[in-house]
Amino acid sequence: MSTQANKEVLRRFFMELFSDGDLDVADEIVSLTYINNNAMPGEKPGREGLKGFVSYLRSAIPDLQFTFEQQLAEGDKVVTRWVASGTHLGEFIGIPATGKSLSVSGTNIHRVSGGEIQEAWQDWDALGMMQQLGVIPAMA
Repeated sequence: MSTQANKEVLRRFFMELFSDGDLDVADEIVSLTYINNNAMPGEKPGREGLKGFVSYLRSAIPDLQFTFEQQLAEGDKVVTRWVASGTHLGEFIGIPATGKSLSVSGTNIHRVSGGEIQEAWQDWDALGMMQQLGVIPAMA
């Protein structure tokens, strides 16, 4: 597939799967043997694990929305720099709902083959999220 087609797969991943919560999209664009190299604690492996994580995340932040800051592709890799925003209305990683708005940035690298996401690596501002939720005090 072309790098442009791979970028479109990742647009669907973030916009349709995560932002819209359409779990059926995962069946179309994520490999059954998907590997998340930075899985959240308790996240199960494979496509079904990803779908479970999306459901869990959207139960905590039901208005979750992703926007792209930048996206680059080369070969079978797609790098996406994103911002996720929403309102913390349900339990997330042991933190009860706070009702607070949050905006978190991150960068993902995905490996795409045959139109399916095979593997992922991510780095996101977990500290900033904890500060926005009031779990960790912000620096003075």
